[in-house]
Amino acid sequence: MIDLLDAVLELKAIDRAGWKRAGITRPESVAAHTWGVAWLVLALCPEDLDQGAALRLAVIHDLAEVEVGDITPHDGVSREEKAAREQAAIERLLAHRPDLAALWQAYEAQATPEACFVHDCDRLDMALQALRYSRETGADTAEFLRSARHDIHHPALLEILDAAER
Repeated sequence: MIDLLDAVLELKAIDRAGWKRAGITRPESVAAHTWGVAWLVLALCPEDLDQGAALRLAVIHDLAEVEVGDITPHDGVSREEKAAREQAAIERLLAHRPDLAALWQAYEAQATPEACFVHDCDRLDMALQALRYSRETGADTAEFLRSARHDIHHPALLEILDAAER
């Protein structure tokens, strides 16, 4: 368990790669992004979803990045290869916690309404961060906003993105 706890702390030191590629000199860490997703779930989770389950998914959704890093679509790694690397990382990291491995699997499979909502919150967090970086640094973050808009399906979260972009 100590090894897992120590490994998880590494997420604080892993920069979000997409922001670095966009020229952000001090990008958020994966852990900061995870906190943002969890905050959105806490603030916006609809009453018909299990907020506790959604929060657990939010906290674990990027755990594999401890080992594989923050792989972006620009890294030349296929979706299949990225999924295989992340699966192997989760199997190593959570070998003694099958309950947590199952949570991660549920997120990856988008197997529940909560997993789908957390995925949309993940994308909304990216969009809100893109708007912030654009405002603060002048960086061109349009590709991140397009990607988020394409991937967010929950109507309330799309409304929030619309309002933020205005």
